[in-house]
Amino acid sequence: MGSMDAARAMTGFFDAPVRGKNLDDLRRANLSTALGLIHAAGSISRADLTRSMGLNRSTIATIVADLEARDLIVVGEARDTKRIGRPSLEISTSVRHVVIAVNPELDATTLGIVAMGGRVLREVRMEHERPPTAREVVNSVRALVAGMQPELGERHVVIGVALAVPGLVSAVDGSVRLAPHLGWVDEPISAMLADALGVPAWAANDASCGVVAEVLFGAGTGSGNVVFLNGGASGIGGGIVAEARLIQGRGGFGGEIGHTLVRTDGAACRCGSQGCLEAEVTRRALLEAVDLGVERSHELEALLAEAYVDRDDVRALLDAQLASLAVALRTIINTLNPEVVVLGGFLEILGRIGGERLERMLRADALPGPAEQVRLQGARLGRMSLLIGAAELAFRPFLSDPIAVPVAAGRASLADLG
Repeated sequence: MGSMDAARAMTGFFDAPVRGKNLDDLRRANLSTALGLIHAAGSISRADLTRSMGLNRSTIATIVADLEARDLIVVGEARDTKRIGRPSLEISTSVRHVVIAVNPELDATTLGIVAMGGRVLREVRMEHERPPTAREVVNSVRALVAGMQPELGERHVVIGVALAVPGLVSAVDGSVRLAPHLGWVDEPISAMLADALGVPAWAANDASCGVVAEVLFGAGTGSGNVVFLNGGASGIGGGIVAEARLIQGRGGFGGEIGHTLVRTDGAACRCGSQGCLEAEVTRRALLEAVDLGVERSHELEALLAEAYVDRDDVRALLDAQLASLAVALRTIINTLNPEVVVLGGFLEILGRIGGERLERMLRADALPGPAEQVRLQGARLGRMSLLIGAAELAFRPFLSDPIAVPVAAGRASLADLG
């Protein structure tokens, strides 16, 4: 699947595509497709947009003018190309409309101001001495947004708030059924944030958000079959995209790969079982092995890489974690036959230090067909993947129905003239 084809497939990630029944529906569908392609590409020439959509240049010009009038895109200078003829204008998404994206974790809550095109305009990290309650997260977000209001109100329109939560999140109402490491049970976090901020709110599992971001903008770009494993302070989460669709299951609870059994006599897990992947492969054990506190976790990779060579105890710990990770990956690869497995968080560190060993175990243990077709990648978006993916929850109304976005003051859409 080519990158432009994948971008088209990912348009409206969380929703069914718009299908035209009359001229208004056709216009809506064309605007949605164009905005989705521009959003996924970040920046695209008008000529490439024309070729991708298969429409004539005058129709594309009308579509571009309509989206520009709604402050959804920016038309810039012509791209310098070697092609014969007049250079094509460059089109990118606007930063006018933004989402407040939030990722609560054991040690910190991260807030980002995210614009379309996967751009994080600002990031704020609030450290915790203990896991925050749902109410504390809501209060912290409300206080931060209030402090940013002068800047936000002048430059941006906040269309909503979206959370990436390390736990089971209902796809129906955005409530958290269970986030064991945070101690959250049946918390209506989306409703709480909507009431506090006065804007629509969404929530989803953090790794499900991460896989969406990595497929659209990161290591999974160009592929419709991607598994994302994120290693964070609260454990390991999984997100799955198959045939260009996010796999969430009936209630939105799918993808809990962190609770894959990897050792029958293993450590107790917070879920009540034992030997789960996230009980055997932990960031805490890695930090303790090199005498690091959570506040210095940014030094983990450098110290682990050095200790892996010089210290037998650290090498044994990493090899044991790599072996457990390989068991889980073997199950994933044999079951789902993904093209890409993306490792994020501290799992990316494990992959960079022991990648060759991990690859050997996978090639030896997984079935030959799926094992030959998969590649392991680090998360290209880093820690931003969770925020960017969460923002997609709020951007989907824009992507599916740009006509619902009002024309900016002082502008007129060509389609609305007359």
